[in-house]
Amino acid sequence: MREAVRKDNVMIMEAPTLAGRQRQDVQIKVEGVHKRFGTAEDAVTALKDINLEISDGEFVCLLGPSGCGKSTLLNAVAGFSPPTEGRITVEGKDVVAPGPDRGMVFQEYALFPWMTVRQNIAFGLELQKRPLAEIDERTEALMHKLKLQDFRDRFPKDLSGGMRQRVAIARVLALNSPIMLMDEPFGALDALTRRSLQDELLRIWAELKKTIIFVTHSIDESIYLADRIIVMTYRPGTVKADVRVEIERPRDSTRAEFNDLKKYLTSLVMKEQERFAEDEGKLAGLRG
Repeated sequence: MREAVRKDNVMIMEAPTLAGRQRQDVQIKVEGVHKRFGTAEDAVTALKDINLEISDGEFVCLLGPSGCGKSTLLNAVAGFSPPTEGRITVEGKDVVAPGPDRGMVFQEYALFPWMTVRQNIAFGLELQKRPLAEIDERTEALMHKLKLQDFRDRFPKDLSGGMRQRVAIARVLALNSPIMLMDEPFGALDALTRRSLQDELLRIWAELKKTIIFVTHSIDESIYLADRIIVMTYRPGTVKADVRVEIERPRDSTRAEFNDLKKYLTSLVMKEQERFAEDEGKLAGLRG
């Protein structure tokens, strides 16, 4: 494996491999993962030779343009769509299906419209047939933690987008999964609400010590949130760079080190975005 090197005041590990990185605290391991959709000449390779190790308690962002396989990789870790080749393990056990050790937060909120805030948060605990007292205690605690107690009897249609996403996060936290998988959870929110929820998520992460894998298109968001940023290439998705963010929290987007990193990441991502635009142009020409 290449040692971490510094470029433009940014600590990076380009094209990382698993060799030499065996650590006792590795929680998630992705080894030689490929993912293909379709068959024969119609097959599309979404992921190619992905190798990653994520430690217990790390906050990792997957960053890249549309079509780079960020959500595909997240779904593979979740167990929703296993890889075509390769292996994913959590705590040394193969991922073959969704499990209670991995909670998923989607961009679309995925709330039950006929349930109140409290009922949505309690739903997973009720499926697990937890004692009623435990359900009440955990649900109440999470409503207070995420400032939802005044909306406990409201339905999703009565809530703002930010509030609905708070409920979705609370429902995952209720299951006490050690790993949170988040697929652009703040992508549809306005800038102010997005920053508020980013701060809320960082507070929860620091307090509960979850491992988080967070998919985003936003370079600023990835720098603001992550311990590490995995930059992915346009299809087939591979790891272009593994960037460790060494900026002290809370992070200020006006500071030089933030903007140095933003400049570097932008140069990486825009090259892949150009490949995406070129591919889209070719497809548009064929359709025309």
